[in-house]
Parts: sequence; structure tokens; C-alpha cells
Amino acid sequence: MNDTDGSNWIDVAAATDVDEGQAIEVVVGEHIIALFRTADRYYALDGLCSHQGGPIANGELSLTDQGKSCVTCPWHGWQYELETGIQTVNRQPLQQTFDVRVKQGRLELRLS
Repeated sequence: MNDTDGSNWIDVAAATDVDEGQAIEVVVGEHIIALFRTADRYYALDGLCSHQGGPIANGELSLTDQGKSCVTCPWHGWQYELETGIQTVNRQPLQQTFDVRVKQGRLELRLS
């Protein structure tokens, strides 16, 4: 755990572990987290789909009609915006998101 600045950042992976346009799954305590990388940034979402628990990290990345990055759950096709966790059909924030940053080539998450 990396908490030198008092904000509960947790080192979870090397930044190079996530290829552009792909995701990996990490376990942090009791949380399964899906880490995504797009051309311009990294995102972190709850790794279990809020619909029926599908593996979000195995989903396909695309863009919404508004040009926002989203993931489609491989089980039933539910889509979530990566930045907000908003489900793209009903526009409700159904998927929990987490702060993610790159520090010295490592990905760090803040769960709170």
C-alpha cells in the first residue's frame, strides 16, 4: 500500500501491464477492479457488472454516440462509460469508478 501523501493510493500494477484499448483485472482487498487504458488515459471500474456480475475487464471498448469511452459487458451487453460508470441506456451511474493515476511507471488506485 502506498499512503505517503495520506490519500490512500494503492499500487496495483505496472502501467505497461495494460495495453492500449485493453483491460486487466486486479484484486484489491475485497474489490475486483477492471483497469482500462485508452489512447489518452487509464480508468478503473468495479470489475463485476452491476447487472449480473459479468467480468467487465473482458468487455469490449468502444465510444458512445457522444464520443465517450465505454465498455460493453461480455455477458449481456450492458455498456458503461469508463469515466463515470454511467450505464449508457438508462443514463444512471450504476458501475462504481475509482481514481487511478500513474506514478513512476506504476498504476495506483484510490478506493475511497
